[in-house]
Amino acid sequence: MNPSLKLSRPARRASVVVHVVASASWLGLTLGLLALAVTAITTGSAVTVEASVRAMQLFADWLLLPVAFLTLLSGLLLSLGTPWGLARHRWVYVKFWLTLATIAGTTFALRPGLSSTVDAVAASGSVTDTTDIVMGPIVSLTAYVFMTVISILKPWGLTRRGRNLRAPARRPVDAERVRQTA
Repeated sequence: MNPSLKLSRPARRASVVVHVVASASWLGLTLGLLALAVTAITTGSAVTVEASVRAMQLFADWLLLPVAFLTLLSGLLLSLGTPWGLARHRWVYVKFWLTLATIAGTTFALRPGLSSTVDAVAASGSVTDTTDIVMGPIVSLTAYVFMTVISILKPWGLTRRGRNLRAPARRPVDAERVRQTA
């Protein structure tokens, strides 16, 4: 760990709270999107379909990305400011890349897909392609639950970088080398 980036205990605790709240919010928003999507495809009411899809778009446009970026930034702060590191433990590394992938999916697939669905619903009064509206929240929810599980279990051990950084600390002191440098 870079000593200049070490977080103080109060800063680390505050960062953990922000990260957990943001992550839980992201998970909750995704559950909400899934509930709205299921409502939109199972209801017989055109008004309910339109309201559900418009609510999904509202969540995606105004809440998902800010919460996602807060999760990413607080996770980066924690990984760089604590002994966990960003590339020292496989579970942290996997969470980082999955977070980037889900943010990209939200930005480039979910939000544009919802915009076109809102337009289609406004024109026809029903959801024509039900898989598009449900698959985004299902894939996202699966990724977030997986990231939550690995955050708790911390599987897989150290990366090569983590082993290399840890190795010098565990090597026995060479008495001959110490005498030569003294």
